[in-house]
Amino acid sequence: MIEGESKLTVTIKLLDQMLSFDPQTNENHFLPFALTDVLSEYAGVHHQEFLHFWQLPDTMILGMKDTRVPFFDEGIKVLTAAGFQPIIRNSGGLGVINDAGVLNVSWIFPKALAATTDAAYQRMVDLMHEAFPEKEILAKEIPNSYCPGTFDLSIDGKKIAGTAQRRIKEGIAVMMYLSVNGHQQQRGELVKRFYQASLKEQFGTNGYPAVDPASMSTLQDALQQPFSVAEAASRLQEALIRLTKQSISPVAVTDWIAQNKQSALLETRMTSMYQRNQPIKESPNEHSL
Repeated sequence: MIEGESKLTVTIKLLDQMLSFDPQTNENHFLPFALTDVLSEYAGVHHQEFLHFWQLPDTMILGMKDTRVPFFDEGIKVLTAAGFQPIIRNSGGLGVINDAGVLNVSWIFPKALAATTDAAYQRMVDLMHEAFPEKEILAKEIPNSYCPGTFDLSIDGKKIAGTAQRRIKEGIAVMMYLSVNGHQQQRGELVKRFYQASLKEQFGTNGYPAVDPASMSTLQDALQQPFSVAEAASRLQEALIRLTKQSISPVAVTDWIAQNKQSALLETRMTSMYQRNQPIKESPNEHSL
């Protein structure tokens, strides 16, 4: 633990806030990513931890590697025809689906709490083990899942969550998408069609996954019991209290930004997200961005 024991603050976006997104501008699609950068920088300077739960409406979150596919515009057309908003994130990895059954979790903390990249990922693995002890959750790559990685989280061989990491100055953000409930088969099929359209005969090559929808599941199906997104978030929050032995102080995002004078930095990070998403803006299949 660093000097001046890190106080844990939980910044929680209301789980039903996704209903307020304006489909004509989709400005708020960029907010979780910009906010993660702001919180990461702050965490490193002020020895602060944050847990941020967030959701996006029907959205395909793309990695930068996804923008380098040979037929990017055709891939985007597949997504928009299915009613999904494509955006390009500011962290590593490949494409993942977001909808009402997917919970995103950003755990942000000072680098002093995780000496290595793997140690930072392990914190999220430990959190999942603590929150959902009903079955063994393994951290290993599920190769034919979408956005495969060493710290994929799976139950009985099927991936239920994926993780990514972003480091800014002295802060770390470990991000996880958790498929809580819903139609995981349909999610996988859409991502597969995106890669088939954007890669054609190169599908499954050059580091792009040959997505097999059957390689993935949801938390609800894996544990064979009903789970809402709110219940999953509550379990994670309670698990974090047990693991860290710290109290949690909920705070609204807008209040935190104002109180800590982070509006200018947030605007800068939002601008960066707009710039990063120019390949979609310039696509002939432009969809709202």
